[in-house]
Amino acid sequence: MKTKTRKRNWIAGAIKRPGAFTAKAKKAKMSVAAYANKVAKKGSKASALTKQQADLAKTLRKFTKG
Repeated sequence: MKTKTRKRNWIAGAIKRPGAFTAKAKKAKMSVAAYANKVAKKGSKASALTKQQADLAKTLRKFTKG
């Protein structure tokens, strides 16, 4: 049973600072998706944490399609 619980709750474990990436996007006056694409581009000077948050935002966005 533990493996099923872990598989279902990986999202909750992956989000360490809820709303932090959204706040960064709003500060840049961009949508979350647009900011994620900008940060994830090669040559971006964003921090490693911001790049990880962008990758997670892109991954979580895939769940809403379908």
